[in-house]
Amino acid sequence: MGNAEKLTNDLKSLESEVQQRLAKAVEEKDLENISIEFLGKKGKLTNVLKALGTVSSEERGQIGKFANELKNSLEQSIETSRQHILEQYYNKLAETEWFDATILPARFPAGFHGGDVKGHIHPISAMQKRLEDIFSSMGFSIMDGPQVETDQNNFGMLNFTDDHPAREMQDTFYTEQDHLLRTHTSSVQIRGMKKLKPPMRMIAPGRVFRYEELDASHEHTFYQMEGMVIDHTVSVSNLLHLMHTLLEEIFQKHVEVRLRPGYFPFVEPGFELDMKCLICGGKGCPVCKYSGWSEVLPCGLVHPNVIKSGGLNPSQWQGAAFGLGLNRLVMMWYGIEDIRYFQNPDPDFLYQF
Repeated sequence: MGNAEKLTNDLKSLESEVQQRLAKAVEEKDLENISIEFLGKKGKLTNVLKALGTVSSEERGQIGKFANELKNSLEQSIETSRQHILEQYYNKLAETEWFDATILPARFPAGFHGGDVKGHIHPISAMQKRLEDIFSSMGFSIMDGPQVETDQNNFGMLNFTDDHPAREMQDTFYTEQDHLLRTHTSSVQIRGMKKLKPPMRMIAPGRVFRYEELDASHEHTFYQMEGMVIDHTVSVSNLLHLMHTLLEEIFQKHVEVRLRPGYFPFVEPGFELDMKCLICGGKGCPVCKYSGWSEVLPCGLVHPNVIKSGGLNPSQWQGAAFGLGLNRLVMMWYGIEDIRYFQNPDPDFLYQF
């Protein structure tokens, strides 16, 4: 059997395997796993096509065309299965869940929380505004970036390797158009370096998303504030002084902190800056995972590869970067014991602030 014939048979076997798996799929998650395993960047289809170099150019063109048609066909089959699964789900839901759209919404009685119900500033928004004022007074520019990002901006230009665990589906929400929901506001670093002229100081507040298992200190949707300083000379002592000063400015009192090594691809060296948990006073609670310390500021000196990705010469410019967890700062400030309260639709939670 020639190489071309073997390649064609392998592709047909792959098609048969996908169809068998689709017949057994019962949830959308099953379809996602099939798509990654067979059609992903490191999937079985890609592995089969690595052997294209062993056939003639004429055979390569024919097999390549067949492979493209096969990929389109399999994507359509997966989508058809997805629609079928969703239809079954909604039909089942319709039998058990319903609501009367003609019922008028409830009206709050006079005197409820002081009479007329008015909008409230969310505590995270209030903390963000406070931080923006603090940083603006120190000469920082406020930057923004899209929540739906490219893999390159979110990972590639920040020195993440192709096989870094954060790229996998268990940590990142990917879209069908090869984009993703940004996992950190660090993605604004590259945009900031390209837009602002060094020396520069910038912050980038915003919402981020991760495929997390929810508990008292972890959410799938939360808020961060990225910070970056670029200058001719930047040291760890500069970074530590800035972070310590910032926390004391936020909490208006002395804050006990500790610095320990941490790994982040976009900084070298990298650190985790923790503060003594203000919920339990360092005794241990669910928020600090019973350690007495709360992680609030991952930070470090910007990796030369990231500076280069931002269009700057790493032999001339150095940088420091840090990421603030806004949810956790608010939890420390108000003594909130569970991060999941921020996504809670109960208005009584907001009326406390």
